[in-house]
Amino acid sequence: MQNSNSFTSRTPQEFGNVSQLGDKQTKYPQDYDPSVLETFVNKHPDHDYLVSFDAYEFTSLCPKTGQPDFAKVYLSYIPTQKMVESKSLKLYLFGFRNHGDFHEDCMNIILKDLERLMDPKYIEVFGLFTPRGGISIYPFVNRVNPKYETDELKQLAFQRKLQFLNQLPTYKNAVR
Repeated sequence: MQNSNSFTSRTPQEFGNVSQLGDKQTKYPQDYDPSVLETFVNKHPDHDYLVSFDAYEFTSLCPKTGQPDFAKVYLSYIPTQKMVESKSLKLYLFGFRNHGDFHEDCMNIILKDLERLMDPKYIEVFGLFTPRGGISIYPFVNRVNPKYETDELKQLAFQRKLQFLNQLPTYKNAVR
């Protein structure tokens, strides 16, 4: 099948369920909604490569006080068959702005939703939250998919945790 867009090498099937990208009538979610996440086909599933996102405008609400929390969220994963589309990811993360949950909960929810969506070999989510009440919180969560678990991936997950711990002192100046 020939593609109607001469500038792309993707077939319509390879675009998966991508519908929001290029939509001029973007609807921003008012609360947490994982159904806005969309995927497209990974054209290189035979390569183990890392995809990373830096979402620097993440906001959520304290579940007790309703006060806003601000963070940079870093997401990385090793894809299998599906990949998350970036505009849908932006809309998904935007939906947390009226969602009340603790920092640690938000990062774990994001990891679980993306894991369900894409079934990646490996995934990690890190929240670099601005201090509130004189305390900084930096939740880091990662997971190796048991279906694709290898010694190399388990070692990667462990090394990333060690790297995170070693870099903690540098984060204090990153968000103030």
